[in-house]
Amino acid sequence: MAKIQTPQAVRGTQDMFGETEERFAHVVATFERVRRLYGFKGLQLPVIEPTAVFSRSLGEATDVVSKEMYTFEDRGGDSITLRPEFTAGIARAYLTNGWQQFAPMKLSVHGPLFRYERPQKGRYRQFHQIDAEIIGAAEPAADVELLVMADQLLKELGIDDGVTLQLNTLGDTPSRDAWRTALVGYFNDHKNALSEDSLARLEKNPLRILDSKDPKDRPVADAAPVIDDYLSGEAQDFFGAVTAGLDAAGVAWTRNAALVRGLDYYRHTAFEFVTDRLGAQGTVLGGGRYDGLIENLGGPATPAVGWAAGIERLAMLVESIAADRVDVIVFTEQTELDRLALQVSEAVRHGPRPLRTEYLYTGSPKKRYLKAKASGAWRALSVERHENAIGVVRLRDLNVMSERPMRNKISEALGVQFEFQETEIDNAYSWILIGKK
Repeated sequence: MAKIQTPQAVRGTQDMFGETEERFAHVVATFERVRRLYGFKGLQLPVIEPTAVFSRSLGEATDVVSKEMYTFEDRGGDSITLRPEFTAGIARAYLTNGWQQFAPMKLSVHGPLFRYERPQKGRYRQFHQIDAEIIGAAEPAADVELLVMADQLLKELGIDDGVTLQLNTLGDTPSRDAWRTALVGYFNDHKNALSEDSLARLEKNPLRILDSKDPKDRPVADAAPVIDDYLSGEAQDFFGAVTAGLDAAGVAWTRNAALVRGLDYYRHTAFEFVTDRLGAQGTVLGGGRYDGLIENLGGPATPAVGWAAGIERLAMLVESIAADRVDVIVFTEQTELDRLALQVSEAVRHGPRPLRTEYLYTGSPKKRYLKAKASGAWRALSVERHENAIGVVRLRDLNVMSERPMRNKISEALGVQFEFQETEIDNAYSWILIGKK
């Protein structure tokens, strides 16, 4: 009989377990805690959307739409796409659910995204992001709040060391249009010095030439007209309010005049938190103001600003996290007491002060204590026989950290009154809790 070949994981995906999964969960939990501090409401979105949501928002000429989206026709003949990013889906939900009545809205979401791109360090074809958006607020204070929140998130993750906030302005609509016209004229005069990719961008996405990584483009891009020469007074005031707000909040930033967003609906603030600890692709969190996006999707002109960050990339920067240990291990070395040990476990889990509890029921009875010792739990409850009682619950201190208050905690959790006999076993203090007949 031919050997059955085990299917392999799809290229660019990963199975997370152990420390990898713990780091991932730590990033998500920290994000959830921080977004609540700032009053952001959680959001759940479909993984699939009509293809038009992304083609109309990201633009047909972008690499994401033209090369990277997972798009298919469903059985009803509709073009469906696995979401490659969150912002367009959030804007679609804002319009189709009539959420304009709640504006301004502070929204947050996290989950998987899909792009067909070359897998590399910290980048996958199924990857995950955290995302925060403010929709319906035109004030620069919204930009400041998002940036301060992002800065706190990185600090609470313990990865802010060596991470720099790079900031730029794209100006308001008149400023951006004037700058774009000047850039197109300049790059047309230097076509012979541009790479093939930049020549392709020149027609539909000229601003993207400014952040080209191709060495051939850098001399031309570095000498290109700068946005500051075209900023209106209103645009200057907006950017000044953002930087003043960051200074007031104690958030360090640097100006990066080459930081751009190629799509026309981006306005004013653009930003990235960048590190040198992830190789050439050093952005760990990025975003900006996109006041024209909702209008592109058929809605009214609506101001909005937001950011996103890759969970896998943030998790790679987390140096260490506390082990996710259970509080108590329950076991018995006498199989006839298995039922009582199970009852003890449930009592501890559901008592007045519940404890994270694991009941050891596999392996030989003699090895269960060794398993409990190796588990990393702070305490073990050993269920044993006793001549004057139905059963004994012995609290074994696995880490030689004896505490008298623990006796009362276990007693409360079990919901039973016990007589205490304090003794010393295995060179560590233990308490024998004897349930009366």
